[in-house]
Amino acid sequence: MKNKIKAIIFDMDGVLVDAKDWHYRALNKALKDYGHEISTEDHISLYDGLPTREKLKIMSERISLDLSLHEEIFKLKQDYTKEEIKKNCEPSPQHISAVSKLKIDGYHIALASNSTRESIKLLMQKSNLLDFFEFYLSNEDVSKAKPDPEIYNVAIKKLGLNPSECLILEDNENGIQAAIASGAHLLKIKNFQDVTYENIIQKIKNIEASDA
Repeated sequence: MKNKIKAIIFDMDGVLVDAKDWHYRALNKALKDYGHEISTEDHISLYDGLPTREKLKIMSERISLDLSLHEEIFKLKQDYTKEEIKKNCEPSPQHISAVSKLKIDGYHIALASNSTRESIKLLMQKSNLLDFFEFYLSNEDVSKAKPDPEIYNVAIKKLGLNPSECLILEDNENGIQAAIASGAHLLKIKNFQDVTYENIIQKIKNIEASDA
């Protein structure tokens, strides 16, 4: 048998927390303060999984958003995101069970997200998941965000493992591209309710069986 899976690296939004709508509302609220708005369709098709600053760069190209407004809109978006998290984020017994059982099984557990460090910490605290992770990486910990694989490369190196020993859970195209480029195994998540202990263990069994 080749390498066994030793670590599971989670994306956050859309995988561990259903926060996509929160980010969309927070961003639009910040944009509206400056006379701009984006549709739900554009947020899903163009901006899903990207850091806020990357989204703003694209908006400057598409809707002539003034570059000088980026930093203020970014700050407002972070404030509005905190409001959304505090109002809407609650622990999910399903996700707590999945992560805690994987931890008991002896797997290394890490998180790599395009969100800011502060947002990750707040979301994971509100979800009662923070203590299960050995570490988490944010867009502030790398020079290139997803779809670049840097954040997963850094996570794998920090774990002291080979990519083939890691399973990444991702839900959006930018994250999926990053996971594949890292060389790790990938479990595509269609809905965050699909993130269960049973589904993850089944994927690991399938990987290890194909490597036998």
